[in-house]
Amino acid sequence: MSSRMIFEKKSTSKANMLSLYEAMLRPRIIEEKMLSLLRQGKISKWFSGIGQEAIAVGCTMALTEDEMIFPMHRNLGVFTTRGIPLRKLLAQWQGAESGFTKGRDRSFHFGTADYNITGMISHLGAQLSLAAGVALAHKLRKQNKIALAFTGEGGTSEGEFHEALNMAAVWQLPVIFVIENNGYGLSTPTSEQYRCTDLADKGIGYGMESHILDGNNVLEVYQTIDRIAKRIRKKPAPVLIECKTFRMRGHEEASGTKYVPKKLMDDWAKKDPIANYEAYLLQQKVLTEDGVTELRKSIKKEIDETVRNSFSNEPIEASSSKELADVFIPSKNAEVAPKKSVKKMRFIDAISDGLETAMKKNKELVLMGQDIAEYGGVFKITDGFWKKFGLDRVRNTPICESAVLGIAMGLSLRGIPSMVEMQFSDFVSCGFNQIVNNIAKVHYRWGAGVNTVIRMPTGGGMAAGPFHSQSTEAWFTHTPGLKIVYPSTPYDAKGLLLASFADPNPVLFFEHKALYRSLEAEVPKSYYTIPIGKARMARTGSECTIITYGQGVIWAEEVVASMGCDAEILDLRTLSPLDYPSIDKSVIKTNRVIILHEDVEFGGIGGELAAYISEHLFEYLDAPVMRSASLNTPIPFAKELEDNYFPKERFKSSLEKLINY
Repeated sequence: MSSRMIFEKKSTSKANMLSLYEAMLRPRIIEEKMLSLLRQGKISKWFSGIGQEAIAVGCTMALTEDEMIFPMHRNLGVFTTRGIPLRKLLAQWQGAESGFTKGRDRSFHFGTADYNITGMISHLGAQLSLAAGVALAHKLRKQNKIALAFTGEGGTSEGEFHEALNMAAVWQLPVIFVIENNGYGLSTPTSEQYRCTDLADKGIGYGMESHILDGNNVLEVYQTIDRIAKRIRKKPAPVLIECKTFRMRGHEEASGTKYVPKKLMDDWAKKDPIANYEAYLLQQKVLTEDGVTELRKSIKKEIDETVRNSFSNEPIEASSSKELADVFIPSKNAEVAPKKSVKKMRFIDAISDGLETAMKKNKELVLMGQDIAEYGGVFKITDGFWKKFGLDRVRNTPICESAVLGIAMGLSLRGIPSMVEMQFSDFVSCGFNQIVNNIAKVHYRWGAGVNTVIRMPTGGGMAAGPFHSQSTEAWFTHTPGLKIVYPSTPYDAKGLLLASFADPNPVLFFEHKALYRSLEAEVPKSYYTIPIGKARMARTGSECTIITYGQGVIWAEEVVASMGCDAEILDLRTLSPLDYPSIDKSVIKTNRVIILHEDVEFGGIGGELAAYISEHLFEYLDAPVMRSASLNTPIPFAKELEDNYFPKERFKSSLEKLINY
């Protein structure tokens, strides 16, 4: 490996050359101070980017301040170049309440809309799709702007890397993906991570332009990114950049670098981006020795003063009410009454009508999903939509659930709402990380919002077997930050869907496939909403309360009618947040309760409801709280097995037992 670095001024002005030098020097001196504070125990963890400053600084300087960057935990230069005050960064690194995440997340796991930065989550590849989503927002609005996301060479082995690049290429999005190839994924060398010589070659497989840069040469990074950015702002297309660099310190300070050969470390030390660039500027007489001394002295003084005046060991005062209040964006959740004109609609038609109404109401709403455009979706819910709203807003996607969900989040970061259709709710498992770790947590972590509705065709009864018939709602009711809606009537389907689009928080909207064409009712033709989190009394009674939702409502009504009993049926409609007042009122009235759901019994929401009722309403009960749910097996294919799997017949026996207790 040659240690010689060749700098070419090209059209870079003297002022820009000096700005690049100062922009690299600042994070280096800050890091040196942070390493000292780490040894003193004043910060808890540090991921060092020493030796990699040229990439973060070169990329950031090449973008405009209103273009969003998605950095990693070794990109301090992004934050300092964007001008984030050190006192604010210090608060974040200490886990202080005045930090960007109020002590809820660590180091660089944060974002800030004020500086157009969205930080990482520990599941590294996830941010690449977010950047693609921001790029899509710029393309839809014809804004001539780009997005840029960093990843490490280790992150290129993650599935999201491939999904994000493929989506960006298929849709020709103005986004730059930058790989910081620094030699090691924690302790695993690149020879054990991939077989290709250069990671940039992966771009070829996706039909995108790619480049290999000396990641320690700040002029090469800046000039290349600047040239590409100017071009793709006008003619959108994704570009993959591999920056060859090296990690001079441990993955984080505690891990050390004993696994790195000394000669390799020594060779890369000769390619230090700051020392080499400084020597070049001195040679070109752009900088003087006195200038170097003064600049270092000035930056160090500023940092020392900021640390001295801003550093605080004051503990955070925990408040449960504040913590809970920040899980969701406050929502008016007001009921909008419908106009009188109605039309007979099947359950599936009500959903389709709700989607069309939402598209007309919000001209920026984007629909995404497999086969939803010309084909109309596998259930034909979006049939003809592409002709009415255009292919920009009704978008077919490749089979890559995670990237599509990440793109939806990226759109939200630029204020564009979206709907993502899971072809079957079973397939959402491929996008699980984006939902539970990114979409659900981002408002609690640093105040961003994700205005997306994820439609989830769910449930059995169609003899479709273990991968097309699962009840997946309980996978998500356990995750704070998600609203879970599950209607059981055509009227509720449209009203709750429109309420979901009106809500600024992420909503998972479950639609039971067996109800699509089996239910029909009068539904208002106008816009209306039903408040999320409000249950519906499907049937009044006095003998007992049946708490259920979705297909369970239909089963309960059929069983009650066949038995001739006077049971009250409470249709939850929303599984998160639950309508506890309505549950309380009904249980206090009837004194007996059974919970019915199609999901398997163990770990289902019925267990949570039973625990709540036993804890809070025990004195009103005249019988044990009962549950009726599907067998604790995967859902089978054959009709006979599927019928046995469902709780309907067992529910009738349990209901009789409850009433006669």
